[in-house]
Amino acid sequence: MKQMIRVAVVGYGNIGMYAVRALQEAPDLELAGVVRRKVNPAQSPPELADVPVVTNIAELGKVDVALLCTPTRSVPEQARELVALGINTVDSFDIHGEPLLEYRAELGELARRYGVASVLAAGWDPGSDSVIRALMEVLAPRGLTFTNFGPGMSMGHSVAVKAIAGVKDALSMTIPVGSGVHRRLVYVELEPGTDFKTVELSIKNDAYFKKDETHVYQVESIASLKDVGHGVLIERSGSSGQTANQNLTWGMRINNPALTAQVMVAAARASTKQKPGSYTLLEIPLVDYFFEETDELIRRLV
Repeated sequence: MKQMIRVAVVGYGNIGMYAVRALQEAPDLELAGVVRRKVNPAQSPPELADVPVVTNIAELGKVDVALLCTPTRSVPEQARELVALGINTVDSFDIHGEPLLEYRAELGELARRYGVASVLAAGWDPGSDSVIRALMEVLAPRGLTFTNFGPGMSMGHSVAVKAIAGVKDALSMTIPVGSGVHRRLVYVELEPGTDFKTVELSIKNDAYFKKDETHVYQVESIASLKDVGHGVLIERSGSSGQTANQNLTWGMRINNPALTAQVMVAAARASTKQKPGSYTLLEIPLVDYFFEETDELIRRLV
């Protein structure tokens, strides 16, 4: 019988909550516990009644993998700390391009030094959608791919707005315009005395928003607006060899944090099968995400 992989959930927001549920369904993964900034038993969610909840991961004993269910901008520092403890990490870092490449290089060097594996950007975009885009390019090497998000709530963008001084709560909606172009509709609930124009300017200058058409609205309450649904439509038009007009489409409508958490849980399993270093989902063999043996996967899926 295989030894269970002990996994800790760091952070207990939307993604952390669904990560706990996903771990409880995995036959080979054991929920070691949840790490939160503050622990108040009187205010602990009922679903964590039988789950160890701590402020320091060292209190959980042996942990093989830590799922970083925290805002993207806090992830690199947390990952470095956990890697230095000899713990594999998985995160859903969601800033594309150079910031991800720089983070991967830095954490990879540290992971190799401490003999662990880290999986980065293991959400749905970047993450599972990245794998789909790559597969489309395998099928049609020359052409154009357009990724159209939404309409739906972007967790990363919403969290970025909530970090701005004076913002009590926020919701960022992604609206697809077409051909990979998006419009951001941002709703903010402000603390008393906060200047709306200052907040609006901060949002539009933030790296999450400055490349998109962004509209900011002040509302009395965010609670009645929230919906964690989201979606994506990926379209590629290209050529297979010398044959043009190969049109490929991938689409899904999802519960955003639940899917992100499920991807992270699969990546936690995969991390234990990798050599020390840092990886995106694109660099890991698909079979490593599964609990089943390779022969069984081939029998069932090939």
